[in-house]
Amino acid sequence: MKNILNKKLALLPCVALSLFTASSWSETVDQAWLVRARAVELNWANQQNNGLDATQVTAQKTAIPEVDISYFLQKNIALELSLTYPQTVNIDVAGNGAGQLKALPPSLVLQYHFSDTGALKPYLGLGVNYTRLSNVNILNGAASVNSNSTGAVAQAGFDYMVDKNWGVNFDIKYIQMKTDVAVGTKNIGQLGLNPTSYALGATYRF
Repeated sequence: MKNILNKKLALLPCVALSLFTASSWSETVDQAWLVRARAVELNWANQQNNGLDATQVTAQKTAIPEVDISYFLQKNIALELSLTYPQTVNIDVAGNGAGQLKALPPSLVLQYHFSDTGALKPYLGLGVNYTRLSNVNILNGAASVNSNSTGAVAQAGFDYMVDKNWGVNFDIKYIQMKTDVAVGTKNIGQLGLNPTSYALGATYRF
């Protein structure tokens, strides 16, 4: 049931996009592009599923850089692509440092931007995340993760525009992210990473 729900949530941006008429897509938008550079803190939920709780495999909180590119399809509707390079995530087992892996977590989000709010520009978003896990080295190779992750993203944030082009940004996302954990060839459970991200950055719109 969870897998079915996750797949349905991941499809929501596509469904929402299909609701726009052809005339909406052709609407001209001034300053259609928006770029942000953000510092992001990832707080992992570390949910232990299917027997993994006995092993206590957890990811440590981490901070990463991020670049976000948005394109406004019309006045209030934008698509945002969030990008970074593969980030190192430290892994604990039973509370002790046990190794690390690399995570590359791009997200694509469909946003609604509230208009006529002055310099403060709030928005809400819903989209999909794909996280690629690589360079896994846990317990000197004795443990591994054996699946990348696709899940839904929920977002809220705002830009405060200092002038026509420049502003500051605050953003919160909840990301569905999970992976299977194995020791040797035996799957010992699933780690629900499901991070909440808090971001602060600079905005440039043109």
